[in-house]
Amino acid sequence: MTASDQARRTFRGDRLLLASTAEQIMAMAAQRTADRRWTEDEFYEARDAAPPGERWELVDGSVLATPSPHWTHQRAVVRLTVLLDPYVRAQGLGEVFASPLDVKLEPGLVLQPDVLVVPNGELRRQSDIVRHLLLAVEMVSPSSARHDRVTKRPRYQRNRVPEYWIVDDKSQTIERWTPDDERPELLAEQLVWNPDGARDPLVLDLAEFFADVAALPDDDASE
Repeated sequence: MTASDQARRTFRGDRLLLASTAEQIMAMAAQRTADRRWTEDEFYEARDAAPPGERWELVDGSVLATPSPHWTHQRAVVRLTVLLDPYVRAQGLGEVFASPLDVKLEPGLVLQPDVLVVPNGELRRQSDIVRHLLLAVEMVSPSSARHDRVTKRPRYQRNRVPEYWIVDDKSQTIERWTPDDERPELLAEQLVWNPDGARDPLVLDLAEFFADVAALPDDDASE
């Protein structure tokens, strides 16, 4: 039996169910990989066969899967991308992308941050994988909070990603992590990003940003 055949068989016989909490997802990921560690080839094979709408990541041989997000999550991704893109391009820093885009910072680690800034010179026509980042951003949701803060955060830090932001629309805050931080900088009013190579900083009014993310048209205000 080939590795691809084994991956398909394992995937079909032990389907990774979606969960409503990060703890449940973590438990299922641990159960699924208790007997072995997933290889990258097995991960890609199974992910390609998964239903659309699921987000798959590989961390230290374990598969992390989260369900399709709420619209506020997606709006936050779009709004932040729109704010970052003109700044990054005007400063000549690189390029802004929104998930899904595979980021492989080390062997056995495949991440898909919600928003990412890729430095100049990183993109290759022959490759659809990014290996270096200027910035990674995750929008917290009930199914991803533990992954974002506990599982993925130290991987971004140990690979020296200059900044990692965790955006929480419920508390209307952004946690900012740098590689050597033991605790995040918690931002509630203003975020100032001044990456290496930039002539000017990006200044983000957080109250305005989160109000825009949560806003509904008047005729759609009912729950």
